[in-house]
Amino acid sequence: MEEYVGQLWDRLITRAAQTANEHAAVDLEQIAPSLGVYFRAFGGDPGLVIHASHPTTHGARRTWLQRVAGSGIKLALASVDADSLNLPQRIAVFPERELNRELYLWLAAFCAHSGATTPQSWLAHCQRTTMEILERFPGLKARYQRLVAAYLPLRPDPDTLSADESAQERTIRQALLCPGSVAALPGAHKPFHPVLLWPTPGADSPSVSVPRKQEDNGHEGRAAQNRDAPNLRRFRAEQTTEPEDKNGFLLMFRAESIFSWSEYARIHRSQDDEDDAEAARRAAQDTDKLTLSTGGATKAARVRFDLDLPATEEFVPLGEGIRLPEWDWKKKIMRPQYCRLQELIVPDVSPLNLSPALARTSRRLSRQFEALACERRWVGSQPDGEELDLESWVRHAADLASGHDAGADNFHRAMIRQQRDLSCLVLADLSLSTDAYVSNDAQAIDVIRDSLLVFGEALSKIRDSFAMYGFSSLRRNNVRFHHLKGFDEPYDGIARGRIAGIRPGYYTRMGAAIRHATTILERQRSSQRVLLLLTDGKPNDLDQYEGRWGIEDTRMALVEARRRGIRPFCVTIDCEANDYLPHMLGDREYVVIHKAQQLPARLPLLYAMMTR
Repeated sequence: MEEYVGQLWDRLITRAAQTANEHAAVDLEQIAPSLGVYFRAFGGDPGLVIHASHPTTHGARRTWLQRVAGSGIKLALASVDADSLNLPQRIAVFPERELNRELYLWLAAFCAHSGATTPQSWLAHCQRTTMEILERFPGLKARYQRLVAAYLPLRPDPDTLSADESAQERTIRQALLCPGSVAALPGAHKPFHPVLLWPTPGADSPSVSVPRKQEDNGHEGRAAQNRDAPNLRRFRAEQTTEPEDKNGFLLMFRAESIFSWSEYARIHRSQDDEDDAEAARRAAQDTDKLTLSTGGATKAARVRFDLDLPATEEFVPLGEGIRLPEWDWKKKIMRPQYCRLQELIVPDVSPLNLSPALARTSRRLSRQFEALACERRWVGSQPDGEELDLESWVRHAADLASGHDAGADNFHRAMIRQQRDLSCLVLADLSLSTDAYVSNDAQAIDVIRDSLLVFGEALSKIRDSFAMYGFSSLRRNNVRFHHLKGFDEPYDGIARGRIAGIRPGYYTRMGAAIRHATTILERQRSSQRVLLLLTDGKPNDLDQYEGRWGIEDTRMALVEARRRGIRPFCVTIDCEANDYLPHMLGDREYVVIHKAQQLPARLPLLYAMMTR
């Protein structure tokens, strides 16, 4: 009975302290696609992706109901960092849904113009940015005024606050009503109630990233290696500080308040290699929100992580290695000879035939590809042919009438089979992330391997010139470029054997691999040259190549390829590719395959449509 009454009381107090208007809430996931276009249209960095910001403690005064209910301690605010635009996961501030949507749009426009700030200059910066936006885009003035008029009644009443807090609140209200009219915030050392129309002051961390200890240098790629597709799920996340180890024999709290696993989890858990890892994974699936913290022995975690990499096959290096540049997006300079790429080949490969299942798929696709191989086109101005060319006849008559030499009497059209003048290089991602399962019985590397086998069979039928390579990396001095089939080699059992023998390993330094592939393609004399990139995720590596660095370097490598007359195209099975591929490649130069099992059959058809 006591527990039942306590639950009723908790529900009553929590509901009374609730200030959100859930009936009019707008979720970030619903508005994110249009919000990204809106953000970039207002001049926002096109390389930023939109993430949900995690709630942070603001320290401002709360109402007595909130203090009783224990709510209102944290609040999710907007912020911008080097990699992402961070916005609240849900906005339910106003009772009208349209106003909540307009708040998202205003924050996106504000963040598109907002630069780095410090808490000391935060108020002046926000006012200055607001004035610049309203001056440059007068159409936003009415929206801003509506938001301010609806937002001010929701802020604390200055008459109910202490003298210092009241002065702060009146200053913020004045800055919102008349931007530029306030010089500084009085009592800046005291916490004030956050302003939802402005980004948080001094925010420079990603939405769900966790601060690293100083000794954890450059180890940013481990999260990308944990892509367990069947268990992949989005969680709401918040950040906390791990409590220091105290006397283990003294409990300073009631036993009922001990944190459960669902309330607190360390990122680098030392139990990851214990027998209960599967139970912990199941517990995570039943959790709505994960609280993340640093902790543990980062040096040991790093050593264990690197030792988890699979043993590689015996490869023979081709040459002494190639030095390649890399784009430093922060300094906006190209670092010459920054990476070392080594081309590798597996010796003594046994010839291999296609499996019966792949052979059936290959025969079906080959029949469809015969239309490309036997493509016939009408060619005008021929001395003889199947029918008259009226365009040539009119041009000939006009030349005669004007007194010019009409030339030969080529008045026919002929149906002529034309040879496809095209070279394609397929570059496959062979990183460790492809070891993840994409279905109950297939891994990503299996799908990529089957796709290469079927693709090779299809291209050999239409006799297009093509080559196949794979790549992986382990930091900048060990970019591995796997030779599967060269342009001057036939597609036979040996090539199939090399493809069947590929194994996942290491990381994804795309920029260096694309630059070397561009050099190989540039040697081909075809009129059309295509670089087909096959991957399952974004660029990453151990040495600062994770996140924005890898994306910007890959984007620059693709820009260089276009300048050299090569058309890049990406086929990916990464469901989150729409967050970064438009910036890297453009809207029409990539395709996302949502069902990875369909990749072997769809890849040749995509190629056919792209090169028709």
